[in-house]
Amino acid sequence: MCAGASAQTIKPFQDGERAVFLGNSITDGGHYHSYIWLYYMTRFPNMNIRVFNGGIGGDTAGDMLERLDGDIFCLEPTTLMVTFGMNDSGYFEYNGDNPKAFGEQKYQESVSNFDKMAARFKELHGTRLVMVGTSPYDETVQMKDNTPFRTKNETIKRLVAYQKQVAAENGWEFTDWNEPMVAINQREQVKDPGFTLCGSDRIHPDNDGHMVMAYLFLKAQGFAGKPVAEMELDARARKAVKAENCSLSNIERNGRDFSFDYLAEALPYPLDTIPRGWMQRKSQADATKLVPFMDEMNQELLKVSGLKAGNYKLLIDGQEVNTYTAAELEKGVNLAAETKTPQYQQALAVMHLNEIRWEIERTMREYAWTQFSFFQKHGLLFANDRKALDVMDEYVEKDGWVKGHRDNYTRHMFQTVRDARQEEMDVMIDKIYEINKPVTRRVVLRRM
Repeated sequence: MCAGASAQTIKPFQDGERAVFLGNSITDGGHYHSYIWLYYMTRFPNMNIRVFNGGIGGDTAGDMLERLDGDIFCLEPTTLMVTFGMNDSGYFEYNGDNPKAFGEQKYQESVSNFDKMAARFKELHGTRLVMVGTSPYDETVQMKDNTPFRTKNETIKRLVAYQKQVAAENGWEFTDWNEPMVAINQREQVKDPGFTLCGSDRIHPDNDGHMVMAYLFLKAQGFAGKPVAEMELDARARKAVKAENCSLSNIERNGRDFSFDYLAEALPYPLDTIPRGWMQRKSQADATKLVPFMDEMNQELLKVSGLKAGNYKLLIDGQEVNTYTAAELEKGVNLAAETKTPQYQQALAVMHLNEIRWEIERTMREYAWTQFSFFQKHGLLFANDRKALDVMDEYVEKDGWVKGHRDNYTRHMFQTVRDARQEEMDVMIDKIYEINKPVTRRVVLRRM
């Protein structure tokens, strides 16, 4: 069981939702919002929603305040998730002469900036606000050549507590990543002192950390215990005993075969086994070793009683999936854990399209960085002209961040390029909602 994870505290997204995640580099370069959307794409195939990455690397609450209109509110969010605190809380001075005073200073600065953001949020109409306590800075993992900033996460936790307080005062929703992720880190570090959900720098979660974040968010939305589908059949009586989130029909017994038609209302959740993203070492699927996502949120359960003792080969649409004993089938097997099923393969195509969409969106977020973290400070917000490029070039050799974003900017400074990238994403999204609809499958259990 995941420490700190609780029952529903925030409302699920609804059909037509425009959900925007406002944050820093953890949001900007991270996958958690993409993993959350993938859940909706597969679990609610007829619910057409949009999820937006609203992160920019390096941002504090003060930086976010400066880009609310031009980067966030213009997306017309129906629900706005707000997370901050990693950069607000500061870094190196925690190992200086007076870390307590430094932490207090950064806390007060961040609270002041957040209060100004909260005032802007109150002006919104038709937008639901969700405050999200940020993922932690991991002070306890043992890393070679990486001295931790002691008590930094204590400042972050104070900011999370203040977020929660402001949410309660304004009737906004709240959920927290910090406490449960710290609990997982501490639990795993007893076995492996080098374990962390927070990446190679103690800050940026790897893909497993982002999937844990997605799991915690979905759990807060109340999805624990909600199956992909649950089918229970009596082979001897040739009847369906239970069909949750699915329909069962044409139940037959013919010689060695027991078979039926299965139409689910959802697809199993596909878990990527490849590390994705810059400098990532772990996969999304690695998170299943850390949180009970499969048990709580990815159960496509098949139970069959009344079978003769022996082994049974499972085939779906003629595809061999696995072999089970009659006792295993009577107890129940989770088809969502079987990657060979046609429905899992269907879900994998959705996953890959969503990943391509994520990659395109990342290039657009890099463009947003140049606008709001660089050009805005030089009075050239959205200038996108030769003068802007000349100013950028003045900083290329003395600012590594500017240098790293220049190539992407030289392409995306043109409206036609940005429009084409948006059209690419729209094509991916349209294709996802075209192919994510479950179809009737013929399920056969063949006695061997």
